[in-house]
Amino acid sequence: MNHKELKKFLDTKVEQYNHPRFIESDPIQVPHEFTKKEDIEIAGFLTATIAWGNRKSIIKNAYKMMNLLQQSPHDFIINHQESDLKDLTSFVHRTFNGDDFIQFVKSLKHIYTTHNGLEALFSKYTANKNLQQSIHQFKQHFFEIEHLERTKKHVSDPLKNSAAKRINMYLRWMVRQDQNGVDFGIWNSISPALLSCPLDVHSGNVARKLKLLKRKQNDGKALLELDTALRKLDSQDPVKYDFALFGLGVFEGF
Repeated sequence: MNHKELKKFLDTKVEQYNHPRFIESDPIQVPHEFTKKEDIEIAGFLTATIAWGNRKSIIKNAYKMMNLLQQSPHDFIINHQESDLKDLTSFVHRTFNGDDFIQFVKSLKHIYTTHNGLEALFSKYTANKNLQQSIHQFKQHFFEIEHLERTKKHVSDPLKNSAAKRINMYLRWMVRQDQNGVDFGIWNSISPALLSCPLDVHSGNVARKLKLLKRKQNDGKALLELDTALRKLDSQDPVKYDFALFGLGVFEGF
């Protein structure tokens, strides 16, 4: 396919998968349970953090997280007492355990009370052509309070050549101005043009078959290559093609 044909093909797939029915089988359904901005962004962040492995298991455990936060994630994070954290010790999703969950609650409280919230912190470092520096700086601030060393592995750092798939997916959810009601677009201080594709096995394999990506590893260098290709297809909304790549890979076995 030439450039024009590829764009037409992928735009059709975006139209097919960037649809409210996509929510039914995707972890994004969890933050869609909330209406308050802070609840949406916290629920989204915690859900994206555990978004690896079986999708049904991710969704089930993300709902379990929300139950442990008493269905009011922002209120719990800001106002919890030390005794409230005991119930969180039982949580486990793969290598993310109760101790990690408690650390995330404490770090999120720090972000909201010291840095004016998640959006303010991410938007503070958007001088570059993408959000990889923002993610790096976010991790620094997230762990600037006393923390467990083991928990740091659950927040990726793109400046260490990570594709940071989960956090890029989270940023898509929060930033992208979606006309179809899948992504939230509640962070108006960040341009969707800066977003990076959540690169995983599925999107990576499809991107290689479509010659959007040559690099074999799904790492930070591969992400830069894919982002560059997608921005040529749509410079203002490049990550809309995540719906096409993911849909082709997961639902069509492309």
